[in-house]
Amino acid sequence: MGQEVSQADFTREQRLRFREKVRTDLVVFERMLEGSRFDFTRPLMGLEIELNLLDGQTLAPAMINREVLADLGEEDFQTEVARYNIEMNVPPRPMAGDQAVRLDRFLTQALRRAGDAARAHGARVAEVGILPTLTAELFDEPWISEGVRYQGLNDSLLRERGEGMELEIEGPTGERVSSYHDTIGPLSGCTSVQLHQQVTPQDFPVYWNAASVISSLQVAMGANSPYLFGRRLWAETRIPLFTQMVDTRSVELKYQGVRPRAYFGNNWITSIFDLFEENVRSFPALLPETSEEDSMAVLEAGGVPELKDLKLHNGTVWRWNRPIYDTSQGVPHLRVENRVLPAGPSVVDTVANACFYYGLLEAATTSGRPIWTKMAFRTAEQNFVDAAKHGIDSVHSWPGLGTLPVTELVADHLLSVADDGLAALGLRREVRSHYLSVIEGRCRTRTNGASWQIAVTEAYETAGRSREEALREMFAHYLDNSEENAPVHTWPVPQPAASSGTEEDRG
Repeated sequence: MGQEVSQADFTREQRLRFREKVRTDLVVFERMLEGSRFDFTRPLMGLEIELNLLDGQTLAPAMINREVLADLGEEDFQTEVARYNIEMNVPPRPMAGDQAVRLDRFLTQALRRAGDAARAHGARVAEVGILPTLTAELFDEPWISEGVRYQGLNDSLLRERGEGMELEIEGPTGERVSSYHDTIGPLSGCTSVQLHQQVTPQDFPVYWNAASVISSLQVAMGANSPYLFGRRLWAETRIPLFTQMVDTRSVELKYQGVRPRAYFGNNWITSIFDLFEENVRSFPALLPETSEEDSMAVLEAGGVPELKDLKLHNGTVWRWNRPIYDTSQGVPHLRVENRVLPAGPSVVDTVANACFYYGLLEAATTSGRPIWTKMAFRTAEQNFVDAAKHGIDSVHSWPGLGTLPVTELVADHLLSVADDGLAALGLRREVRSHYLSVIEGRCRTRTNGASWQIAVTEAYETAGRSREEALREMFAHYLDNSEENAPVHTWPVPQPAASSGTEEDRG
């Protein structure tokens, strides 16, 4: 959830001062875009994965991230919003040669280390969009991670809203969650994969627009969050859950058309400045802790400002494709942060999702007429919402092809495009083929993480288990398959015996 702060409560004077500094940073950023040199030597891809800690016996959330992280003792891992969450950061790398295989190996080894640390505390690590065993009652006990930022975010979101958070999500079968929460606790149920792409200032709008188009395809292929609080909801329930749990608007403000803090966007952009300017003009500060930096003075002295205040504010606006400004060793750079994917189901699935995204992104930004110039922004947004609701069964509107099932769109038209993009990036042919075949396999079997979870849960319910029992049985299979690192479309669907005795896996 971003950088740490030193306090959770702020005075009116602090808020006014922060607003002034953010606006100054925005002016400085505009000047930098016009005249500064940004780092870009070759395309670099970065990755973050949010994970869950589970009790090894009950598979319920285990509130032990501080203990597990202390045992890990690695800079690659850090806390996330709840005590059962941790986050893993992967160093940037080019998507060339056999780097996808190296990424697969890196993630596998890192998750094994995290799993070993968790087992020392009777726990397991899970990569999944939303824990199937998550319950609303969990947030009646202390749940928030140590760190002032998390408490500050919780308090600020509630303060801005003026009341507690309401969840209203209905699934395709009529099941729904309709609940009220006096904390943002359910937000912690959203565990995702964030993909980063470093770009030049000139290319940023091209990449952001392309990422916005591609997002619906990513969600449809990678959906892995069909259950929340025991209810079957959207294929990627993480999308409405996160959106609603950071929504500071009252009902009246929603009707007025005020923007939510997590959203798809409003239109295609022509500059990264468009997004930062919209942040500053449209969203009140949640964590208005001012830095000591005088960004204008730094710039005028020939230095590179960190724009700490602008970055802090940007970290509390959660676009599904977010602009990132950062510095490394005194050199500024820009990134597109793609936030639409859930974690899991396995490492090989995660790497396949990354290859699919980066391949399409490269192809969409370097060849022919840009796809977004042939598509209305609202069409891209509608594709995204439909993908979140229906996952691999969704339909897409696509230029030149009309409306068609996403499996047909991807398998017959876009996998070859992704392959061309990965080839242009320098990824070896056999590596491209291996990971894109995972996406092809999902299309062929119409199976991704969400559809597999639903199929197995329904199999156990048909055999007479309660929903709670069925979800726990399903999740046990999920964890075992995930640790085997097989792609989800190859996972068997157990056929349990119709009794309360031993299940028989005939998958």
